[in-house]
Amino acid sequence: MRDVAPAPVSPRSLRSRLSWWLAVQSFAGLGAVCLVVYLVTAAGFGARQDDALRQKEGILRHLLGSEEGHAASMSQGRHALDDFLAGHENFRLQVTGPDGQQVYPPAPDARPLATWRELRFKVARAAAAPSQPAATLQVQLRMDVQPDDLLLGRLAVTLVLAALAGTVVVSLGGFTLVHLGLAPVRQMATQTRQLSASTLHQRLDGTGQPAELQPLVEQFNALLGRLEKAYAQMEGFNADVAHELCTPLATLLASNELALRRQGRDHGSQGGGEVAEVAEVLSSNLEELHRLTGIVSDMLFLSQADRGARARRAPVASLAAVATQVADYHEAALQDAGLTLQVVGDAAGDFDVPLLYRALSNLIGNATRYAAAGSAVRVCITPLPGGGVQLVVENTGPDVDPQVLERLFDRFFRGDTARSHGQTNHGLGLAITDAIARMHGGRTVATSAGSVTRIGLVLAAG
Repeated sequence: MRDVAPAPVSPRSLRSRLSWWLAVQSFAGLGAVCLVVYLVTAAGFGARQDDALRQKEGILRHLLGSEEGHAASMSQGRHALDDFLAGHENFRLQVTGPDGQQVYPPAPDARPLATWRELRFKVARAAAAPSQPAATLQVQLRMDVQPDDLLLGRLAVTLVLAALAGTVVVSLGGFTLVHLGLAPVRQMATQTRQLSASTLHQRLDGTGQPAELQPLVEQFNALLGRLEKAYAQMEGFNADVAHELCTPLATLLASNELALRRQGRDHGSQGGGEVAEVAEVLSSNLEELHRLTGIVSDMLFLSQADRGARARRAPVASLAAVATQVADYHEAALQDAGLTLQVVGDAAGDFDVPLLYRALSNLIGNATRYAAAGSAVRVCITPLPGGGVQLVVENTGPDVDPQVLERLFDRFFRGDTARSHGQTNHGLGLAITDAIARMHGGRTVATSAGSVTRIGLVLAAG
C-alpha cells in the first residue's frame, strides 16, 4: 500500500495572527464596555420609572384614602382622578372596590399599552360612619415605558456600531504597528537572502536591531563562521586532492604510453598473442587514466571557480563564429545521432573565449545525447539590455522532470539514473558550465516544456 505524503502546510503569517488577536481583543474589550454602559443605562431607566410610580402612588393614596375623598361624592372623586391623570398620557389607572367592582374608570380604557411597568397596591379608606367598616380599594397603576425601550434599542445599536468602528480603527492601527515592529525581521531576511556559498565571509548587521533579536543575530553569525570554516576546509581538500592526484596520474600515463611504444618496437621478437593481450590491457588502463585525469582537472577547475577565480575577458567580435567552431568539433557526433545544428542570433562583447568553448561544448554534447533523432539542435544567442548575452542550447526530446531540472547543475549529478553515458561522462559538464557563468558574473538557465529543453547561461557585460 502506497504511503500518501501529507499535504504541505502553508506557514501562517505572524503579522496576520497578531493583527487578528488584537482585533478580537479590541472587540471583546469595547464590547464589554458597551455592554456595561447599556446595562447601567437600562438600570437607570428602571430606577427612574420606579421612582415615578412611587410618587404617583403617594398622590393616589392621598386622594383615595383621605377623609375628604371619602366624604366627597363619587363623581367628584372621579374628577379628582381625572385631574390626576391629566397631562400624564403614559399612565393608566384602575381602581377596584371591595366588592370587586371597577370604581375607576367607569368603562375599561381602550387605549393599549405596548410595554408597561405596573404597580399594585391597596388603599384603606376611612369609614363614612363609625358603624361602617373601612373600605379597601385595589389600585393598579401602569406606566408606559415604550419610549424608554426605544431609546435603549437605539442606544444598543449605537454602542454595537461604535464597538465595531473602534475595533476596525484599533485593528488598522495594530496592523500598522505590527508591520513596523516586524521591520527588523524583514531586514534580517533581506540580509540572509543575499548570502551564498561565495559570500560566507559576510555577517548579518545587528546595528539597530532590537534587543530581542540580538541573540539570534549573534548565533546566526557564529553559524556563518563555522560554515565558512568548514566550506574553506572542504574546498582546500578538493584542491589538495586534485593537485596530489595530478602527479601520479601523469606518471602512470607516461609509463603506459612508454610501455605501449616499447611493445610496438618489440612486436617482432615476441609472440603475437601475448603482445596483443598486453597492449589491450595497457590501452584500457590508458583510457581509464585519461578519464581520471579529466575528472581531476575538472575538480581543480571547479575548486578555482569556487574560490573566486574570474574570467579573463577579451574582445569577441562574433559569438556566432565561436559557436560555429564548437559545432564543427561536434559534427561527427551530430551526424551519428542523426541531428543538425543551427546557430541563431549573434552578439559581441568581452568574454573569455576558451571558457566559452568549454561551456558551449558541454551544452552541445548534452543536447546531442538527449535530442530526438532527426531533430535540430539550436544555439540561440540573444543580446540583453545592459550589454549582457544569453547563450542557450535548445533541443527537441522528452521533457526533463522538474526535480531533475533543479539539480541539473549539481556536481556528479546525472538525470539518467541508468548512467547509460557513464563511460564518457562523469557528471561535471553542466557544473563546469555553471562555474563558467559565475566566472563571467552571470548565471545558468534551464527550462523544459512542450518537448523542448533549453539549457544555457547568461553572461554579464564585461
